[in-house]
Amino acid sequence: MHAVTRTTVSLAVAAALFPAQPATAGDALTIYSTTRPGAVPAELYRHGGSGQAVPGYAMVRHERDLALNRGRNTVRFTDVAALIDPTTVSFESLTDPAGTGVVEQNFQFDLVNSQKLLQKYLDRNITVDQVRGTGVESFTGTLLSTSGGLVLRREDGSVQILQHNAGVKLPDLPGGLITRPTLVWDLQANRAGTHKSRVSYQTGGITWWADYNLTYSEGKTANRCRLDIGAWVSILNQSGASYADARLKLVAGDVQRVAPTGRAVHAPMAARSALAEDRAAGFAEKAFFEYHLYTLGRSTTMPDNSTKQIELFPVARGVPCEKTLVYYGAMPAYGFGPDPVTDRNYGVQSNRKVDVYLGFKNAPENNMGMPLPAGRMRVSKLDFADATLEFIGEDAIDHTPRNEKVLVKLGSAFDVVGERRQVNFSVDTSRKTMTEEIEVKLRNHKKEAVTVVVKENLYRWVNWQITAKTHDFEKQDSRTIHFPVKIAAGGEATLRYTVHYSW
Repeated sequence: MHAVTRTTVSLAVAAALFPAQPATAGDALTIYSTTRPGAVPAELYRHGGSGQAVPGYAMVRHERDLALNRGRNTVRFTDVAALIDPTTVSFESLTDPAGTGVVEQNFQFDLVNSQKLLQKYLDRNITVDQVRGTGVESFTGTLLSTSGGLVLRREDGSVQILQHNAGVKLPDLPGGLITRPTLVWDLQANRAGTHKSRVSYQTGGITWWADYNLTYSEGKTANRCRLDIGAWVSILNQSGASYADARLKLVAGDVQRVAPTGRAVHAPMAARSALAEDRAAGFAEKAFFEYHLYTLGRSTTMPDNSTKQIELFPVARGVPCEKTLVYYGAMPAYGFGPDPVTDRNYGVQSNRKVDVYLGFKNAPENNMGMPLPAGRMRVSKLDFADATLEFIGEDAIDHTPRNEKVLVKLGSAFDVVGERRQVNFSVDTSRKTMTEEIEVKLRNHKKEAVTVVVKENLYRWVNWQITAKTHDFEKQDSRTIHFPVKIAAGGEATLRYTVHYSW
């Protein structure tokens, strides 16, 4: 398969001041998603947003060459993600796995910032430049406090409070501060020299999801159609690390995981730009345990605070589909209770909307057949007047195996409306019987005939029998029936049926 990549890179000031540690060759990522199908929440891109954690995680593997002495070694590893789960870290020497091991591990994440730097200089002399009108005035003195501003005691004993527009000059960088999250290992090595090592861990702040772009075209009959289906995966990386030339795998499926305590991720503001790359090896899919694994056939680079889109599979053209109009007149949809529902006013409200669905089979004979990860399906139709694609609806699908049917709800029909009412109702509590007559009117204002599937739920009780009907029906399950009703162009059709309940 082939792949096209588009990347969006953050231009946040924080990323410029403290850039994530780039990972060199030898990185690998396996990304798991817990995001709901559909567009990624906007707050994940908004600076100072809701702080919602990115809904996903990844297994990260780094392969590095480490120079070790025989005996005990202290190794500082700075290529880790800021949202690493340190309890999942695994270190392995590929050169001497039996003779090399971790005696002790520390995870240092107390990163340097302006407040911590200033606190290191309490009771020490610093110089502060303060904006005064159009000029700058310098103050030198002992730093007494950083709470609510800078409090300085000058050489003459006076106290100066500086709150705004102040620039601080420090003589040096104090020790004990780090600029990147760091793993510190106490290693025992039986063999001196260069060891090829592998470090793996789990990190949050990274996720992926699928988006499907469908182009709709009419078929030879009113309900037959064709679809061109393209699929992309989007990867959001806010893990606090960049991954250069990484080997990439995506896992699709519902993987059980103990819910961790949420760690807030404040997403920086992203400036959108597109970078097109030459087509190269795309994703290869295979079954993996009870899930599906999608492996990219080339390496890819994912900067921190970025989104990347990669083609999941080439566009499948001419996929046969069927357009279905469905009228579900009960408004709202009612559930089924543990007892017979004898209230005559239960479920008599009417919904006028007739919904539009597209259905197709995910099968090789239809130019499809790849297991489809959960995602959003966006459907467009060509406007021949100006040769532009116009959006006509979207829906979310769950993980869908090959050879299963996909059903996409697009919206409601403009020119086809329905009306449902209760015509008669009676209940005989002594005989434990109940009879209800329902009438459904459908009006078609289109210039061509249409067929509408009228969906009815027999929600009053489990034992029922249709005793009279104007149209044939198809039983879907123990409490659902469908009436296919054909309506002439500009015409109206009336469906009536009587249902008898007993208990």
